[in-house]
Amino acid sequence: MEFFLEIRSPAVAGYFYPMDPDELRETITSLFKHPIGPGKLPEISRERKKESLGFVVPHAGYIYSGPVAAHSYYYLAQEGKPDTFIIIGPNHTGYGALLSVYPKGKWATPFGEIEVDEELARAIVNNSNYAELDYRAHIEEHSIEVQLPFLQFLYDNDFKIVPIAMALQTPEVAKDLARSIFDSIAVLKRDIVLIASSDFTHYEPHDIVVKKDLETIKAIEELDLKKFYNTMQTLNVTACGPGGIMTLMEYSLLVCKEKAGAKLLKYATSGDTSGDRSAVVGYAAIRFFCRK
Repeated sequence: MEFFLEIRSPAVAGYFYPMDPDELRETITSLFKHPIGPGKLPEISRERKKESLGFVVPHAGYIYSGPVAAHSYYYLAQEGKPDTFIIIGPNHTGYGALLSVYPKGKWATPFGEIEVDEELARAIVNNSNYAELDYRAHIEEHSIEVQLPFLQFLYDNDFKIVPIAMALQTPEVAKDLARSIFDSIAVLKRDIVLIASSDFTHYEPHDIVVKKDLETIKAIEELDLKKFYNTMQTLNVTACGPGGIMTLMEYSLLVCKEKAGAKLLKYATSGDTSGDRSAVVGYAAIRFFCRK
C-alpha cells in the first residue's frame, strides 16, 4: 500500500520563521522593507503577466536570508499569480527518493493549507527517467517549506504547488527534470513559475564567500550549465541546491532558446544581516526570463 500523507505539517515553523500567523505576517513585511530587501512592500498585480520563468531564492532562516529572498518575491508580485509553482529544493535529510516529487495532498503553514498539483506532479514523473512520486524526502526538509509563507503573503492560498526534492544533483538529472517539466507543461497547458531553492557558499569568511559566489553567479547569468558546474567544483562552492538551479537554467533554454536570460536581483551574505562576517553563507535572488 502506498504511504499517504494527506497534509504535510510544517517542519521548521517557529525555527526558520515564526509560528504565529500575525507575527509571521509582520516578519515578512519587515523583510520587504529591510535595507537589504527591496525597501518597500510589493504591488501585487491582479493581471497575470507571463514574463519571468522562475527565480533562484535562498532558504535559510528568515532573519538571515529573508531580505534577499524578498527581492524574488517582490518581482514576482508585479507579474500576478500563475496556476502552479514548481519548487525545487535540495534534499538535506537523505530520506526518500533521489529525485522526489510530492504526489498529492496539501502542505500546511501558519497561513493555511496549499494544494499540491497532483496532475502535474504525476506528469513530471511519467516524463522523467529519474523522478519518483515520494513523500518521505519532504517530511523534514526545509528548503521548499520556507518559500511557501512568502507565496501565501502575496496570493493567500489561491495557487497550487509541485514540491520536488533533489538528492541527486547532477547536470544529467537536472536536464532530465527540466525536459520533463517542459513536456508536461506543453501537454497540460499549465501556467507555472519555477522556484529553485538554494543557498550558496557556506561557512567561510565573508570576502571569500562573496568572491566565490559572484564568479559562480556569472556562469548562471550566462546560462552555461557546464561552466556553472565546473566553477562550483573548481572553487569548492558549497551551494546546497545546484540541481534546482541547473534545472531552471536548462528549462529557460528549452523555453526561450537563444533568447533565454538570467539576471541577479540581489546578493548578500548572512554577515550582511547578522553583522558577523567571520563565517557566513551566501544568498542570491536571480530572475530567469526570455529576452525580448
